[in-house]
This record gives sequence, C-alpha cells and structure tokens, in this order.
Amino acid sequence: MKRSILMMLLVFVTMASFAQDRLITGAITDRDTKDPVEQVTIQLLKTDSTYVSGALSNEQGLFHIKAPANGKYLLKMSSVGYKTTVKRIEISDDKDLAMGKVVMGAEAIMLKGAVVTAMAQKVSLKEDTFVYNSAAYRTPEGSVVEELVKRLPGAEVSDDGTIKINGKEVKKILVDGKEFMTGDTKTALKNLPTSIIDKIKAYDEKSDLSKVTGIDDGEEQTVLDFGVKKGMNKGLISNIDLGVGNKSRYNMRGMGGYFNDNNRFMLFANANNTSDRGFGGGGPGRGFGGANGLNASKMIGANYNYELKNKFKFNTSLRWNHSDGDVWSRRSSENFMGSSSSFSNSLSQNFSRSNSWNGNIRLEWMPDSMTNILFRPSISWSTSDGLSGSHSASYNKDPYTITSKDPLSEEGIDELEKAEAMVNSQLTNGITYSDNNNINGMLQINRKLDNKGRNITLRVNAKYTDKDSKSISLNNAKLYLVQTAEGKDSTYQTNRYNLTPSKNYSYAGQLTYSEPLWKATFLQFSYKFTYSYSKSDRSTYDFSKYAMSGNQEYRGWDSYLNPFAGHLEDYRDDELSRFSEYRNYNHDIQVMMRFIRQKYNLNFGVMVQPQQSKYIQDYQGVHVDTVRNVVNVSPTLDFRYRFSKMSNLRINYRGTTSQPSISQLLDITDNSDPLNISKGNPGLKPSFTQNFRLFYNNFVQNHNKGIMTFINFSTTNNSISNKVTYDETTGGRITRPENINGNWNVMGAFMFNCSIDSAGVWNLNTDTNLGYNNYVSYLSLDKQSDSQKNTTRSTTWRERLSFSYRNNWLELSLDGTLNYNHAKNKLQPNSNLDTWQFSYGPSMTLIAPWGTSLNSSLSISSRRGYNDSSMNTDEFVWNAQLSQGFLKGKPLTVMLQFYDILRQQSTFSRAISATSRTDTEYNAVNSYAMLHVVYRLNLFGGKQARQGGPGGPGGRPDFHGRSFRAGRPGAIIF
Repeated sequence: MKRSILMMLLVFVTMASFAQDRLITGAITDRDTKDPVEQVTIQLLKTDSTYVSGALSNEQGLFHIKAPANGKYLLKMSSVGYKTTVKRIEISDDKDLAMGKVVMGAEAIMLKGAVVTAMAQKVSLKEDTFVYNSAAYRTPEGSVVEELVKRLPGAEVSDDGTIKINGKEVKKILVDGKEFMTGDTKTALKNLPTSIIDKIKAYDEKSDLSKVTGIDDGEEQTVLDFGVKKGMNKGLISNIDLGVGNKSRYNMRGMGGYFNDNNRFMLFANANNTSDRGFGGGGPGRGFGGANGLNASKMIGANYNYELKNKFKFNTSLRWNHSDGDVWSRRSSENFMGSSSSFSNSLSQNFSRSNSWNGNIRLEWMPDSMTNILFRPSISWSTSDGLSGSHSASYNKDPYTITSKDPLSEEGIDELEKAEAMVNSQLTNGITYSDNNNINGMLQINRKLDNKGRNITLRVNAKYTDKDSKSISLNNAKLYLVQTAEGKDSTYQTNRYNLTPSKNYSYAGQLTYSEPLWKATFLQFSYKFTYSYSKSDRSTYDFSKYAMSGNQEYRGWDSYLNPFAGHLEDYRDDELSRFSEYRNYNHDIQVMMRFIRQKYNLNFGVMVQPQQSKYIQDYQGVHVDTVRNVVNVSPTLDFRYRFSKMSNLRINYRGTTSQPSISQLLDITDNSDPLNISKGNPGLKPSFTQNFRLFYNNFVQNHNKGIMTFINFSTTNNSISNKVTYDETTGGRITRPENINGNWNVMGAFMFNCSIDSAGVWNLNTDTNLGYNNYVSYLSLDKQSDSQKNTTRSTTWRERLSFSYRNNWLELSLDGTLNYNHAKNKLQPNSNLDTWQFSYGPSMTLIAPWGTSLNSSLSISSRRGYNDSSMNTDEFVWNAQLSQGFLKGKPLTVMLQFYDILRQQSTFSRAISATSRTDTEYNAVNSYAMLHVVYRLNLFGGKQARQGGPGGPGGRPDFHGRSFRAGRPGAIIF
C-alpha cells in the first residue's frame, strides 16, 4: 500500500514538473529588411500586466520563454528602434506554443527623440566580440561617441584620444561594418553624435590577407564598429553644434550625411580650443590633472562608401587637420642612484603648429564567386613647425632643502652654488620645421581554385616617403664642478643649423597558397620578399664660435643666417654632419596547418626570415660600409574553442626574433651633445620574445550576465637595455646598449557585468586588472664603477566598479576606480613604492517631461601612501550640464555646460618609477562655462522624421501626453 502511494506521488510530481515546461517559442524579424532582430526584450505578463518571466532573442532572432500554468497571457516584445509589440496568447492543455515568425516594425516616434520603455541590456558577448548597447548608456544631450565609449566596461580613452578595449589599443573605426576615416580613430570619436548610434561592437579584425586566405599573419587589429540605428541609415542627417564660453573658449562642430541602400557620404568639420575634452572630462577613472597645455585644432573630413552586394565595395576618405599648441611646463625630477640621488629642474615653453592632408581608398571587386581583387592606395602630406625655449639645471642635493627661492632663479642658483649643490645649468632655444610627403599602395588578388578551400593569392606593396627638415639649436651650458685652467667654472655653447633631407621607399611581393589535405584541414604556404631603402643626408653648420640669438618666430631662419650669406658652406662641420644609407632584403617563408571543426579552430606554424642588411655611414670622421646576414624565427599557435555562440576560449602563442639595429652595433661614440653621449656595442645579440594569451568569455543571455577574463604572459631573452653611466662632475650621461636576461611580465583581467533585476533597471559592472612585472636593467653609479644588474619587481592592481539605476527619466550611477602600485627595487630600496590612487563619485541624468535635461557628475580623486605628505591629496571635480529642447520634435537644443565648478582640478602631476620621480606642472584652462546651440535636421522619409531629429541614447522620453510619474519600466498602459 505504502509503495503504491509512493508511486502515485512520484507520478504526480513528475507530471507536475513536466506541466511546468510549457514553452513559448518564436523568431523575430525586421519588417523592412526581413533580417533577424537580436536582443529583443520578451516579457510574459498576466492580463493585468503583472510580470511573470522574461527572455532575450538571440542573434538568429529566436526566443523561448516558459509559462508556469495554463491560461491567458500578454507577450510583450520591445527593442530600441522598434515599435513595442504586444500579443495576446493562451496556453491550454499543457501544450507548448510555437508562434512562428513575429514581425517588428521600426519605431517612427523614436526619430523624434523618444525612448523605448524597456531597459536595454548594457553589454553582451558573442564568441570573441563585445556588443555594447548604446541605449543603455545615457550620455549628455548633444554629446559625441567619445562620451559613450568612455562609459563602456573595459574601455579607456586617454587625453590624446587613444582608445583601449580590455588593454588593447583600437586601431580602426568602422560604421555599419564599413571602414570609416581609414588610419584615423579620433575623427569618429570627436564628431559622430551618439544620437545616431545603436550598438558598438569591439573585436579583433583579421588583416585583408587573412580574411581571404585564412593564413594568420599576426596583423590583427582591434576595431570598434559603430552600428547606426534602424531607420537612420536611409536619408539625410545633419548635426550642427556651436559652443562659446568664457575665458575665450570655443567648441564648434558640424556633421552631415546621406545614406541609402548602396551609398553613404559623411562630411565633418570641427574647431575648438578646449583640447576637445568632451563633457565630464574630470569624471571617475580620469585621475589627477587636467589638460596639458593650451591646444587649438581644426579639422575637415569626408568619408564615402559604396557597396554593390557580393560584387563591388568602394571606400574613400579625405581629411585636413590643423593644430596650434602652447605648452608651458615646470618640471622637477629626482633620479635614484644606489644610496644617492641626482636632482634636476626645468622650465620650458613650446609653441607648435601643424597642417596635414590625408587621403585613403579601399576598392574591392569580386568579378565572380571565385575571385577577389583588393586595391588600397593612400597619400599624405604634412608640415610642422616648432619653437622651444628652456632653462634647466642639475644638482647633487635636493635644492628645496637648501633654498626657499626658485632653484632656477638667479638668487636660487647663487645660494645653491655656495652650498656646492650645483652641477650644471643650461639655456636652450630651438626652431624646427619639417615637410613630409608619403604615398603607398597595395594590390591583392585572390583566386579560389575550387570549393574545397584550395586558393592562391598574389599581393604586392609599394611605399615612398620624402621628408625634409630644418632646425636651429642654441645651447649655453655651465659646468660648476669642472674648472678651467684659470680656476673658473667651465662653460660652453653650441649654435647649430641642421638640414636633413631623407628618402625612403620599399616594395614587396607575396605569394600564398592553401591546399586542403582532407575535410576542413589545410596546409598553407606563404613566401614574401621585401626590399627597403632609406637615405638620410644631414648637413650640420656649426656657428658655436659666435654669440648668437635666434629669431623666435616660426621659420625664422633669415635673421640667423644673414651674417653667413654667400659662404654658408664654409661653416659645414663634416664630423657632425651625418650621411647614412640603408638597404634591407627580407625573405619571409611561412608554413602553417589549419584545422576547422564545428567546435574549434586550430592554426599553428612557423615563419623563417632570412635577412640581409647593407649599411653605409659617414659620421664623425668614420666611414662605415658593412653587410649583416641574420635569420629570424617566429613560431605561432592560435586555438579557439566554442562552447556555444555566447562562450568562447582562445589560446594564442607567438614567438618573435628581433635584431639590434645597425646603429646600435656600430662601435662609434656620439658626443655631439656633451651631456648626452651615446655609444654602440658590436657584441649585441638578437632578442627573442615569447607572448602567450589565454582568453575566455561567457554570456548568460536569460540573466543578462557577462563574464570575460584573460591572462597575458611575455618574456624576452637577450633583451636590450641601456647601460647608463652618470658623470657626477658634469651631470651628463653616457649610454651604451647591452644584452640582459630576466625581463618578463604577466597581466590578467576579469570583467563581470549583469542586470540585477529582470527589467534591467539595476546594473552592476566590474573590471579588475592585475599585473606583475619583473624588470631587469643595468645600474652604474660612476665612471669607475662596474655595472650592476638591478631587478625591479612591481605589482599593479586596477579595479573599476560601476553601479547604476535607470528608468525612462532618471539615471543614477556610482563609479569608482582604484589603482594600487607596489614596486620593490633590489639595489635601490629608497625607491620602493606602495601607493594608492582612487577616483570615485556619483553622476546623475534627469529628464523632465517638458524636455529639460540635467546632467551632473562629481569625481573625487585621492592619493595615499606617499612619503611626501603633500602628495596625499584630494581633488573634487564637479561638472554639470543643463539642456532644453525647442521647436516641434525638439530639433533645436540649447545647452549650458560648467566644467570644474569647484576649481579644484589641478595642472600638477607626479610620475614615479623604480628609478625616478618627476613632478610636472602645465598651463591649462580647466574651469570654465560654455553655451552650446545644437540643431539637427534629419530627413528619413517619414513626416515625423522630417519634423525632428533623434535624441541621444537614453535621451528625452515621450510621455505621450500622460502625467509625469514614476512606474515600473515596461509597464503596459492601454
């Protein structure tokens, strides 16, 4: 009886458990393009709109969601750029429900700035591609994509515009998968408005050769691919932003574009003198210090793409850049040398300007299904001018412990000289100019010999560069510890004029062949020959016997050279003049095996590089004519394993042999600068570097959880390190390259992001980086001491944590970055480090129903652990922006921005390494206000689209005339 009851209970439980598995499935497609729509938020609701469960569609548009019981439900589907779709469904008889294809149409109202109520997921992972959803990162009104990229997990944007994703520098920008401003990543960052961007993809793109042949040539590039929102890639789009501020600040940009099925044309213009910091320039993660110097720039650029599917692709870009720089700096340094230190101070002023033109073309033609022809020509021209002046001095004691005066002032130098602390002092002035012309091209022809993977590729490259440069350098130095025959301090001056024309050209031919051995297994062979030639003929004219002063204006040669008109060649210094000619013959022979399986790909092989170099040089009375023959070896391995579409493991190994340059091998002493003497070393050996990378990522789509981790290891045998000998009497240095072993480093990272709740209102992101470096170098204290092998072991920890809340009208976030640095020096324990830097603070975006938007961010940057208590400081940087939309559809926006409201962002920075400490102060304008007027005129075909432009990610919501109230994101109101 008991057994019968138990069996009945088991049957009942089993039936109940099966009854719970009522699956609702379907496939979501775009009404216009018929393409699958991924990342659609699917919510199962009761008929009273009570939330039951949720899911996301995958990259094929497929979804499945469980219903807990029989009954009637609402199935709601929403995604940024699409109309929210609600379907009434009924589950009966415990049966699954197959809905088939579900069509979603573009949201016309979105073109007016509306925001879909469902909270977009911040980031997802697909194999080795990161996909960021721009709607999940609410940026200030009128901002450009640089502000969006700064907010992405794992992303870093430096002050000069360099982008890094998970520690790898971004080398190329794509828009909708097409190349954009080839060779320039900054134009997109500074000019593309966030309002048109849907998603951003970050991945490693293979080279042109690798794409068609599968041969791993080690030339992968990390790229960012900006996807344009649905409905905005057909028609006209324009964005004009005019900004003026106090303290003579201005920032103006304009963008216009035309899109249709096959063509895309975009035109940009930009002018600013704010270093184009963007809003929130002092936000979390930025750290200490503001802009370095005063910089003004102007840019005009155009980009055109044409594509005839599977037949022809044409991309071209042209840009002009102009920049003016005014950098004043004061620097104080301490160099650690065993138990003692040397000190130096400098005060400098540098002015610069530059002009450049760059043009690029990419033409790809597929005459048939078996042939691919690619042509890439480019041309560039640039000029640059510079003016510089500096006053510097070196000391054998800390000058600030001896005098309260400026160590570079006359009074300060007098006091330091009496205390026998002065080593040298220098006054320098310089004028520079260069003119650079460059042209290059690449032609690649690939032919498939059958459909089994057998193919052959021919690739040719050619490049030519012509450069002319001029410079004037004036240097007056005083050596306080070196006495003349009369018992006075030694002094010397150098007045030199340099003319340096140079020419470089190269050409290369490469043949690759892929042979299928058996199914999905290939043997690949590649041979490449490269010839390169470079010639430099520097003429140096020495006027050091004459007391002179240069005309401090750009290209101010005339007043300097007029006294020597007609007999300039009489002052040519044959020893300081330098002629060099370099010919290089490279043969790259590579053999690889390639396995392609359903779950994994494996590539491994080796490259052998016989190389012959011929070098001719005339310098300092020594004629060199030498030939060198070497062989480099480079093994490689790349293994990728796919656990699923969302989970991926990759192991990469590459070994590289590198040879010392011929100039390093020549046994010549270059003493043209008496305080910086360099020597060659004919005994140098080649270096061999091994790099290992392990990468893993996983994304749990139903829970919006993403995990990424990687570890990099690098070690170098016979690395080249400069042995530096310090001359205590002059403050000068003698450097000589030497081989050394023991250099290695390891770095690991872990990134985790998730939505805490099913609606994606609460989000958490964390990014952890750990590094360990074992750095070995030579240390020599003076001319009489033998070099000692010094080891510095450093540990770094970087943590970035972000927590946010967001709904349709409010976003609050708390961001923090921690940087810890611990360094231990074997021979210089006084230079050991154990320091912390924090940057943390809240930010807020508030959007009112009448169109007013308020953005505010507060960043607190703190330093701790420095022996100098004055370095353990805090900086509070508060930025704010208030904006209001006008006219029907809000195409006109007026913004008022405030930077560094508390005026605490300093222009002071400190850099500390195992061998030195350097404090630097720059001129900059960090605290100012700016008024912007932004107008968008967008024509996408529909009436509503013509009335207004798009809002930014997470921009102004459309309340549809209802009262302004908070509520559950995604709640349905009928």
